[in-house]
Amino acid sequence: MGRRGDSGDMNPSILADIRDTFRFDRTGRHGPLPPLLVSMTLVTGLVDAFSYLVLGHVFVANMTGNVVFLGFALAGAPGFSIAASLVAMVAFAAGALLGGRLGARHREHRARLHSTAALAQATFVAAGVVLAILGGGHPAPGYRYALIAVLGLSMGIQNASARTLAVPDLTTTVLTLTITGIAADSTLAGGQGSKAGRRLVSIAAMLAGALVGAVLIRHTEVFIPLAIALATIIAGALVSHWSGRSDAAWLHPQH
Repeated sequence: MGRRGDSGDMNPSILADIRDTFRFDRTGRHGPLPPLLVSMTLVTGLVDAFSYLVLGHVFVANMTGNVVFLGFALAGAPGFSIAASLVAMVAFAAGALLGGRLGARHREHRARLHSTAALAQATFVAAGVVLAILGGGHPAPGYRYALIAVLGLSMGIQNASARTLAVPDLTTTVLTLTITGIAADSTLAGGQGSKAGRRLVSIAAMLAGALVGAVLIRHTEVFIPLAIALATIIAGALVSHWSGRSDAAWLHPQH
């Protein structure tokens, strides 16, 4: 029997790709970075669930959505805020600048880059947890904009560091190209194979984060998704710090 294409049923190559994505392989090209970046994709879903459902129609991680929301707000559509979208985008850009500086300093040691950026991100998410507790379920404007700012900073750091780490198909935020790649690179489209397993993991991780975040916001205290995101980020930082205490090949970027 011939090998089935990527767009067919779940085949062995897709299952192997999924398995390899979750494997903490310190001897592989990317070491433990793939599962760590999957965990950061989960964080994206949690944080954006909080920002959209608690802070109004605004994202702090998915900037494409904010550009669209800004257009809606400029047109006077109800429920959208010009100020909230602009604060999110400016904060995200500032976080990306900080993440870029961390990347320039630590790009030759990927474990140190991940752990340092994750700890910087955790600082801002921790501030978000405190603000969410103080602001309650319906934060006043002062708390709302402060939350948008600190969470936007945190997600900018995450995205910039993920970009520097450069693990294929694990950007932690942008799924439009991920979904496009599953179809456009498939054998049905005449491609060489879409690496659908890893891409599906990335989609599932963000979906799971958004789902869990929304359920928790509806049925528990609204700060709980941020607390889970904070714990996930700190755990990832500890793993990369521990894994980086060697001279494995994955620690150094592929030139």
